[in-house]
Amino acid sequence: MKYTVKWILYSLIILFLILHNDFWLWKSSQIVIGLPIGLLYHILFCLGTSLLMLFLVKYAWREK
Repeated sequence: MKYTVKWILYSLIILFLILHNDFWLWKSSQIVIGLPIGLLYHILFCLGTSLLMLFLVKYAWREK
């Protein structure tokens, strides 16, 4: 079970690396809740990355 969780988390790292460059929002001038959509995307991306790091430390950190 723990081995599967590690691979899922490692796969999520790769997904987050791909999603980091939001090229689909570069030319968008849309405003959502008072923020440009690109800025809102990166705020949510940072929150998601923080949660991923929390799970990585909790489940994938090497035990001594």
